[in-house]
Amino acid sequence: MRLRIVHATTYEYADPVTTSHHDVHLTPRTVVGQACLAHEVQVTPTPRNIYERTDYFGNRARSFSLHEPHRSLRIVATSEVRRDDRRQLSLSPRSPPWEDVRDRLARDRRPDAIAAYGFTFRSRYIRPDAEVQDYALPSFPPGRPLLEATRDLTKRIHAEFKYDPGATDISTPLAEVLRQRRGVCQDFAHLEIACLRSLGLPGRYVSGYLMTTPPPGKARVFGADASHAWASTFSPDVGWVDFDPANDVVPSDRHVTVAYGCDFGDVSPVRGVILGGARHSLRVEVDVAEVADG
Repeated sequence: MRLRIVHATTYEYADPVTTSHHDVHLTPRTVVGQACLAHEVQVTPTPRNIYERTDYFGNRARSFSLHEPHRSLRIVATSEVRRDDRRQLSLSPRSPPWEDVRDRLARDRRPDAIAAYGFTFRSRYIRPDAEVQDYALPSFPPGRPLLEATRDLTKRIHAEFKYDPGATDISTPLAEVLRQRRGVCQDFAHLEIACLRSLGLPGRYVSGYLMTTPPPGKARVFGADASHAWASTFSPDVGWVDFDPANDVVPSDRHVTVAYGCDFGDVSPVRGVILGGARHSLRVEVDVAEVADG
């Protein structure tokens, strides 16, 4: 499946911005089952230079600065990817018990295990506590295989939490999300990761896109999609396995991976610092569509 993604971010400022610095994570990764075929970023006003780099987690990022007064900023990223991963994850009882994975990662010195162990600790937006652990434990009884337990946790979050874009923002603590049982995909990914880490297991935040289907009888509306986020855990001899609690699925060829890190703060699609501007409005438009090969 070949997908075209257009991600447009527009800021409008009440007063002129004299200087701005921005960092973006908008380039899809090339990973197992996914190849990034093309990618470009257009910025208006045009900065003198756009710097590309690879961050600590291996994500491709760009940064730029504007030093001329401006009342608006528009960033448009256009990407094409090929998704070939149509595998269905087997949650076999033969997969390792979650306690074995926890104990093995604490002492395993192979590079992949050391890297995974780094995702067992608290981070800026994910600080597991006893309440989070209490929520996680029903999915993780003694001896249960890690992937089976994580799949159950994914299903519970989807069933017990309501998608509500107005209930939270990036500053909403996990304790409040857990208490009010409302939030968005970012909150549900953070919660699932927090549950994993509360048990000493690795949890990784994944940002990306999901190709959606309009309701029956409704036309597809360009730009009506949104950025998406989900969680991932690591099982030795299997590797990283993704879980999407917002949709209760194991991601496959309809999900596009852009970046991953410890939490949202590592992979925010667009972030920056400005001088001036006063109040501002933000509009984000995302479109994910299948295109013909050629």
